[in-house]
Amino acid sequence: MTGILAARPLPARSQAFDLLLAGTLCMTAGFLSLAQVRLAGVLAFGMLVPLIWRRTRPELTFFAVSSVAVLQWLSDTQLMAGNVGLLIALYAISVYGEVRYSRIALGVGGLGVLMATARYYGNSDWRQQVTMMVALGALVFGVWAIGERRRTRGLYVAQLEERAAQLERDRDRESKLAVSNERTRIAREIHDVVAHGLSIMIVQADGGLYAADASPEQAKKALATIGDTGRASLTEMRKMLGLLKQDEQLELDPDQPRPQPGVSSLPELVENVRQAGLAVDYEVTGRPRDLPALLGLTAYRIVQEGLTNTLKHAGPGARTSVRLDFGREMLTVVVSDDGRGAGVAPSSDPGHGLVGMRQRASISGGTVSAGPKPGGGYEVIARLPYHLTGGEQ
Repeated sequence: MTGILAARPLPARSQAFDLLLAGTLCMTAGFLSLAQVRLAGVLAFGMLVPLIWRRTRPELTFFAVSSVAVLQWLSDTQLMAGNVGLLIALYAISVYGEVRYSRIALGVGGLGVLMATARYYGNSDWRQQVTMMVALGALVFGVWAIGERRRTRGLYVAQLEERAAQLERDRDRESKLAVSNERTRIAREIHDVVAHGLSIMIVQADGGLYAADASPEQAKKALATIGDTGRASLTEMRKMLGLLKQDEQLELDPDQPRPQPGVSSLPELVENVRQAGLAVDYEVTGRPRDLPALLGLTAYRIVQEGLTNTLKHAGPGARTSVRLDFGREMLTVVVSDDGRGAGVAPSSDPGHGLVGMRQRASISGGTVSAGPKPGGGYEVIARLPYHLTGGEQ
């Protein structure tokens, strides 16, 4: 009953049209029936006035009109012009009503055909009775079928509109996600490029300031290192900005050669850190091999971030080791130190460093673990699979 009593929302323009339709039918068919028989006119208005709500309450409209038709049948009132309200109400419920009530309405219409034939053509020849039954049945079923077809078409159009709206929502969501991913990638690149260089420059600036009076040569050397590091960082920043201007196909191809550092650039990175005053041991085990550009860049950035963290947190006199192990199935990168990193209180803001390392490793199908070592110090371990085929060694 909830579906019957609930009113469908309808624009004011459509409501005005239904009111005009019902009024026009009352003025024509209603008064024609009234001219025929007074009771027929009353019954006709009872069938036509409810059509005002044929779209907002189609079920109530149909069953109200059908009830008036039953009164017509009981009072033995002849068929009249106002009976067109039955067909309009049947069409309305088949288009706008619930499917189950539309099926019930069709059954009511078929029963009405039998009742009308028995009442108004009961004394006719059986051939005429069959003819009228077929004609009235075809009329009732035809009106219902037209309404059902319109309902089906309306549902199909609504599904297409909903699908189009969903595709548009998905496109907007994917666009926002792409923008978010791009911002994260740019932030990670900027952090990797700037943080490392700034860390070295800060260490050299502090050392140069301390040695300015006692050892001017050491201060000059520190200033030279600051200049070299700044220029190198600026060059790498320009490379990164150049990547952002590349076409989409180049951006989506991780194996495309790019002007980015890789494993072969690690000795230079380690040497720069040594010049900054940090003792670094660099070791390569296993059989080195050519790596895809994305994998090589990931290994380089992880070592760079590990050394940057050591410069920031390990404290004076700390020693650091960088080890690359080219295993059979994966490259293992280990950056460890013996400084006081284990005793430093964790920051409330983890920043981009460790998060960036893990994101890079996950893109290459690898993992990163980082934390204090049992004997003191800090250690970063990255495991990066090669993704080689079975025949490659």
